[in-house]
Amino acid sequence: MELTEALRSYTEKKIDRLLNKYNRVSEIEIVFDNEAMVQKVEVIIKADNHQRFVVHHAEEDAYACLDAVIDKSERQLIKHKEKTRNRRGRTGAAEATAEAIESQSETEQQEL
Repeated sequence: MELTEALRSYTEKKIDRLLNKYNRVSEIEIVFDNEAMVQKVEVIIKADNHQRFVVHHAEEDAYACLDAVIDKSERQLIKHKEKTRNRRGRTGAAEATAEAIESQSETEQQEL
């Protein structure tokens, strides 16, 4: 499929949005395909630690298809970012709540 200049600039703007959400992306590949009045878009994102994210979507309008693929990719990247954050030793919500309760009870005991 031949890309128009408008579609190319729209795609670049959407890619910038992805890079703002997750800055550890090393490569993004976008494939546009036109099959029998249906536009297909595939996004392949290579991120840190050689992690690959692949997203597909098919729709009649190329712009709407690109929007859907970028939204799906964004959700995947955010989910991956949250997982890697929790694995690196940062406390989760339950642990943080337990620590807050313990520190509160300690300060109450010190006041007595």
